[in-house]
Amino acid sequence: MLAVQRHRMIVEELRRQGAVRVSELTRLLAVSEMTIRRDLDALAAAGMLHKVHGGATLRGTLAADEPGFDVKSEQQLHEKEAIARAAAKLVEPGQSIGLTAGTTTWRLAHHLTAVPDLTVVTNSIQVANVFHLDPRPDVTVILVGGVRTPSDALVGPVAVATIRSLHLDALFMGVHGASDDAGLTTPNMLEAETDRALVDSSARRIVVADHTKWGIRGLSTIARLEEVQVFVTDQGIGDDARSALAEHVERVVVAATRGGRA
Repeated sequence: MLAVQRHRMIVEELRRQGAVRVSELTRLLAVSEMTIRRDLDALAAAGMLHKVHGGATLRGTLAADEPGFDVKSEQQLHEKEAIARAAAKLVEPGQSIGLTAGTTTWRLAHHLTAVPDLTVVTNSIQVANVFHLDPRPDVTVILVGGVRTPSDALVGPVAVATIRSLHLDALFMGVHGASDDAGLTTPNMLEAETDRALVDSSARRIVVADHTKWGIRGLSTIARLEEVQVFVTDQGIGDDARSALAEHVERVVVAATRGGRA
């Protein structure tokens, strides 16, 4: 395959996903990591992408950029569904759980509507709507107030004040990015503050994040990886990322997509 063909495929993959890992591209294009890194260098020099640790993002995808919910809900559909199925197995009847805003936690909510005796605390309008459309008398949903973000999260002092008075058995967190140095991050500073309040109010923290989130650093840190008990991701996660996670997190769950193996 000619370099120009590889470059076109890399850019197409970036436009589809928003971010790519070197390990993904080596499998997709059947070339060495060194070749992919040279391709990324060339595309970065041409202004087509922004290199990050272990991969690349689209040019203009900055630490403070935040796509809307509709855009993100169309990305990595199979991976998010696999992660949601795996994470749902960690929920027990009778628990009080938190769900942060995000398209992966939104997918998780669909798998929790049948779990009995749940109390769900969320700052996500979309997550609350899932339970509203499939109501159960034994499920209580608490939607905190606040200012609405592009990801349909409710954030700010009203949300934080409500959350700080609660005690959750488990928190399921969606994130904009995750890395071994920056931890769990988001582009929105108010959302980071609200999510930190949820972290502080929970006995157990579970991250639900597809493989494209690894190596991405948002503007504001929510929590360190050491504060997470379980990190649920998909089979696209690279070996280096999986090893890095294992050094910080108690348990890493790699969810298999339909027809795949973990």
